[in-house]
Amino acid sequence: MTKPKKFFGNFLKPFFSSSNKGKNEEDLEKIAAQEQKQFPFEVLVSATKDFHPDNKLGQGGFGPVFKGQLSDGRQIAVKKLSHSSSQGMKEFKNEAKLLARVQHRNVVNLLGYCVHGVEKLLVYEYVANESLDKILFKSAQRDALSWKRRHDIIVGVARGLLYLHEGSHTCIIHRDIKASNILLDDKWVPKIADFGMARLYPEDQTHVNTRVAGTNGYMAPEYVMYGHLSVKADVFSFGVVVLEIISGQKNSSFNRDPDSRGLLEWAYKLYKKDRSWEITDPALAQSPIPDEIAMYIKIGLLCTQSDPVLRPTMQQVVVMLSKSPGSLDQEPTRPGYVGSRIRSRRPGGTSHTAGTSGASNPSTFSSSSSSYTVTATASSSTPTRRRSDPHGKRPVRD
Repeated sequence: MTKPKKFFGNFLKPFFSSSNKGKNEEDLEKIAAQEQKQFPFEVLVSATKDFHPDNKLGQGGFGPVFKGQLSDGRQIAVKKLSHSSSQGMKEFKNEAKLLARVQHRNVVNLLGYCVHGVEKLLVYEYVANESLDKILFKSAQRDALSWKRRHDIIVGVARGLLYLHEGSHTCIIHRDIKASNILLDDKWVPKIADFGMARLYPEDQTHVNTRVAGTNGYMAPEYVMYGHLSVKADVFSFGVVVLEIISGQKNSSFNRDPDSRGLLEWAYKLYKKDRSWEITDPALAQSPIPDEIAMYIKIGLLCTQSDPVLRPTMQQVVVMLSKSPGSLDQEPTRPGYVGSRIRSRRPGGTSHTAGTSGASNPSTFSSSSSSYTVTATASSSTPTRRRSDPHGKRPVRD
């Protein structure tokens, strides 16, 4: 494999128009300065046995993912861009650009790239246990997730998100934290994956306005309804994942309590009745440390509060996760869900309700419908209908 100095810049050149050429070239020069590796197409064809269907691991946001093995014995995962996907091309470019500058134990490792005619591929380390959702939401395999493993997964994902928000070259908002985007290696170490919808976040802004993209059941309500994106959107998604890991229930398909809108409201109701233990996965019934599990439920509820101002930062979350049971003084308020009013505290003790007096563009959303109606403050003054995406993501462009 070769490492040409300006490979990455040449690789992404066809993706950009001349109007933003200067900015992109400046960014790419920085990325190209790193020692990223180019994989010859023939090597990947051989490693994946010509992308044989038996080696297909799944379908990503922009195309299929294949397992492969290099001649030196290393196992790899190869993401292949679909030729017909314009949105996929954007996600592909975005993921390559971001991950080239990211390195952390709890973030998937990008090994290199390949461009061969119309073929464009990203090469990653192969993660042996695949994604968390395939184990967590399948009862036959869930017993493999002891409390220690679930605890370590929660802590690892929190550290990975903290790195993305505060430790990388610039703040990165993932926008699609969910169980299927958390990969587990052979030692059950979690790795955050799928950066196709991630966004760089300006340090001097409290939030940015953007078109909505994400997955049902994980998106923060202020982001879905008003297009307000901040690091607190990732915190909300993380909180959902924490409650899913503890309960073994998927928020987007929750049906345990007909009187609750979903997992979050059910967990909050039980917490207020001092019965939060009841949400715990039966597979954890024999856990010797119920107090620690109860504390993690509380942390999940703190992360999913309706008001983003009240949600902790990931740095605060990592500190909370290291505390002893019973040492958390904060009390969670009602969790956020799409369609709820978001009450934000203003300096001086006053508050306002987003979407009533403070927003002129009301929004509605139905997680059970095949279409969405969204008006984001940054994009449009009239609702637009969009067909659903087969992978559960909102099929919109930024």
